Amino acid sequence: MKLNGAQILVNCLQSEGVEHIFGYPGGAVLHIYDALNVSDKIKHILVRHEQGAVHAADGYARSSGKCGVALVTSGPGLTNAVTGIATAHMDSIPLVVISGQVSSAVIGNDAFQEVDAVGITRSCVKHNFLVTNIDDLAMVIKKAFHIAKTGRPGPVLIDISKDTTIATTEFEGYPQSINMRSYQPQIKPDSQQIAAAIELIVKAKKPIIYSGGGSVIGNASRQLRDLTKQIGFPITQTLMGLGAFPATNKQSLGMLGMHGTYEANMAMHDSDCIIAVGVRFDDRITGNLDLFCPFAKIIHIDIDPSSIGKTVGADVSIVAQVSDALSELSAGLQGKKLADISHWWQQIDKWRAVDSMAYKTAAGVIKPQSVIEALYAVTKGDAIVTSDVGQHQMWAAQYYPFDKPRRWINSGGLGTMGFGLPAAMGAKLAQPNLDVACVTGEGSIQMMLQELSTMLQYSTPVKIINLNNGYLGMVRQWQEFFYEKRYAMSYMEALPDFVKLAESYGHIGIKVEQESELMPALKQAFEQKDKTVFVDILTDPSENVF
Repeated sequence: MKLNGAQILVNCLQSEGVEHIFGYPGGAVLHIYDALNVSDKIKHILVRHEQGAVHAADGYARSSGKCGVALVTSGPGLTNAVTGIATAHMDSIPLVVISGQVSSAVIGNDAFQEVDAVGITRSCVKHNFLVTNIDDLAMVIKKAFHIAKTGRPGPVLIDISKDTTIATTEFEGYPQSINMRSYQPQIKPDSQQIAAAIELIVKAKKPIIYSGGGSVIGNASRQLRDLTKQIGFPITQTLMGLGAFPATNKQSLGMLGMHGTYEANMAMHDSDCIIAVGVRFDDRITGNLDLFCPFAKIIHIDIDPSSIGKTVGADVSIVAQVSDALSELSAGLQGKKLADISHWWQQIDKWRAVDSMAYKTAAGVIKPQSVIEALYAVTKGDAIVTSDVGQHQMWAAQYYPFDKPRRWINSGGLGTMGFGLPAAMGAKLAQPNLDVACVTGEGSIQMMLQELSTMLQYSTPVKIINLNNGYLGMVRQWQEFFYEKRYAMSYMEALPDFVKLAESYGHIGIKVEQESELMPALKQAFEQKDKTVFVDILTDPSENVF
């Protein structure tokens, strides 16, 4: 069957099971769009900005566990997408981003809308390809999805020259299998390392499980829950790991790190054995490395060997798929007598009694923490919650207890403002039967506000919870603490009327100015199952996140 390159690309994507592509057309990809137009298996979502396309594909991937796909044109299309690619790279999210390139004959000649896509993205992708030969196209697509989804997941870029999409060749079908000699992720754990880990676990008197994003993206929630309940250890989770173990379970100490709970941080510091599961010992967790967990033996489980020992040395290193490693630990611990840790739990309960998440209410203002608590009550803790970046992100993580994986979607590593709204759109397309809430602030929401148009066109009803305090909140907070209250450029002096703005895009807008209006407004919003509702909530401008 003779097909052009664009038709081969679309056929390969269909064979890969792709159902949604988020993109924006341009000259270098028009043949691809022409081929997509006749596909009855792939739905294209026309975003309003290429950064929104990649964030939406990212939210789709995080909520579904599938590989997200974005399509952009050459030049500014690709450069606009870089922030989304870097966001996915930092959080290990499987994406395939397809970019158009100028015709191969003029590559390197500063042709119209030409940029070096491979060079620009080299530092923020798991791998990238430049395709200038139609006969390479099908195998490159197969490799790209394989690399994106296996091992430590991440974004893969396929840059395709325009003449490759125009050329024709006999298409022999999408490759059924692939073997890449230079890329062989280790999936199964080493039995000796499992035995060494078990030896430390059995002897531990002050143990703790420290679980991160790898437990979520590695689909290891069931194995994590089983092992944690089996051995009875306390567990803390990172910002990226929330939901892999139920936050409402008594063994959970809550989130760890800079904005984590007192009990989680104290227990980590005093522990004598840490089971680190799918984590990378991020600086927001460790603080001063010289003072981090001075008494602990560390068991580090991760699919990525380069993450082990990179910042904190491990006493036992287990390179494997997290789910497989946890299953083998659980099996190996069957029948083993563990040390008595009742005194450890007594100490943890004393730390818990401090109630580090308590906050003071005040008459006449709406506390942002109470908004998140109300959101949890209205959704019964069962919504997908996306967020942007800043104070509202931390309050969402602190006050919305996540009991299931893939319900908390945020930009953790890169900290990308503007992520929340397009990610919510992608999540809603992936999980249409679940409520999706985007927790944002008046600063972040304006960075990707144009995607409200996309959400109307493709009927992705999301509830936008805007914690509007008139400031770039986290910037203002740091200026209060460390810059003697010199609030340089952190105050928003010309905000739009968000209710009218939402209505102008065809959505519903609700403004909340009094505490008494909060619960009725949220209930009204979530009753509108088929509508996007923008709830603009005026919150205490002086409140800080701790």
